[in-house]
Amino acid sequence: MIDLKHLREDPEHYRKGARLKNVDIDIDRVLGLDERRRAIVHQQEQLRAEQKQLEKQSGQQIGQLMGRMKAASGDERSALERELASLRAAPAALKEKIQGLDVDLTEIEPELSALLLEIPQPPDADVPEGAGSDDNVEIRRWSPPGYDLGRSFEQNRGFPPRTHLELLEMHGLVDFERGVKMAGSRSYVLTGDGMRLHQAALRYAFDFMTSENGFTPMSVPVIVREECMVGTGFFPSGRDQAYLVDEQSRGGSNDLFLTGTGEVGLMGLHQNEILDESALPLTYTTVSTCFRREAGAAGKDTAGLYRIHQFDKVEQVVICRADEQESRAWHQKMLGFVETLLQRLGLPYRLLQCCTGDLGMKNADMIDVECWMPGRGEEDANGRPLGAFGETHSASRLYGYQCRRLNMRYRGDSTDGKPAVCHSLNNTVLASPRILIPILEMHQNKDGSITIPEALRPHLGGAERIG
Repeated sequence: MIDLKHLREDPEHYRKGARLKNVDIDIDRVLGLDERRRAIVHQQEQLRAEQKQLEKQSGQQIGQLMGRMKAASGDERSALERELASLRAAPAALKEKIQGLDVDLTEIEPELSALLLEIPQPPDADVPEGAGSDDNVEIRRWSPPGYDLGRSFEQNRGFPPRTHLELLEMHGLVDFERGVKMAGSRSYVLTGDGMRLHQAALRYAFDFMTSENGFTPMSVPVIVREECMVGTGFFPSGRDQAYLVDEQSRGGSNDLFLTGTGEVGLMGLHQNEILDESALPLTYTTVSTCFRREAGAAGKDTAGLYRIHQFDKVEQVVICRADEQESRAWHQKMLGFVETLLQRLGLPYRLLQCCTGDLGMKNADMIDVECWMPGRGEEDANGRPLGAFGETHSASRLYGYQCRRLNMRYRGDSTDGKPAVCHSLNNTVLASPRILIPILEMHQNKDGSITIPEALRPHLGGAERIG
């Protein structure tokens, strides 16, 4: 959620931000509702002050009149009763006015709250402008020694590559047919060495973040309440991508949702908390099963293990002070972890600076990491793919957007004892089985066997090859 105070001060910043992100939101409507709400609240405060003053003044008068009533009779008593009724009615009338204004607030606040959730975080000024993913800008790329991304896989290795689908079938690593039988399209069953390689990759990434880089390992729920999805910015705009667990129709008090990333649980840990500044930054990692409907996704390049409904992911989250330079430094550091991991796995990759139109609602900046997958992309005259990059990671810088929605704040020396909204960042460490695509395709041999990257061998009992 954006800072409403800053919206009032600089509405054009948010109008421009929405335009750059291709989001249609009526900022003037938001400002109008906010002005009306503040006017009503101010009027209520004045009426309450007046009510309190009247009650204070009339209390003594009522006491005196009640004393006189004891000895009064006839017309005098009737006059005293009328005066008492008048004194008591004045505060009651003010109370009725205040309650009437409460009704006005209940008409304004739901719409205002809903609109505030739909205002995107404006992109940082150094994010390139663009309409969508086609306008993203490559930052840099890396490939292992001896592999030239300017040449085809066959030119580099001396034989045409098999796709991950062919390799999976050749070695019996996945059973798609039974997966679809049980759970429908985009489902699968990892089998034998396929499951072992999947688990090895996840365990390596998890140990890399915890043992080598000092992140705190956490277990988080993957079924959460709606407020966690709203708080982390995945709702309302991403509701169509989430699986609903309909509890209310069965008598439950809250519907639940399956999360599409461990980020939701890691960020939800400190919802509605005020943290001690000395405890920051918080650096968390988790490995969790993730669920995404992938509504509308289709096409040749989504086949196999690339775009599926259920997968496992090692995620990293950082919660730090409200300092832009600190956030930027963590963004680069978190990307560095991923680059080191991919280099150890021997996987060519590139970093893409996402343009304004591809940032999504919540990000001030986002950098995607794409691995080279020889089995993707356009085909040659023989019907063999020429290779293409495929997204495997996204690193996001959100400043206070999530933490304000989650009411996550901190207090310390830099805040003069007043609560300040935290900053947050997140980045994929490794998502599998998608990461198996470049592992299998890049490490395949001419005979179809697969050389296991050295980094994964300790988690596979020292095995060096599949097949």
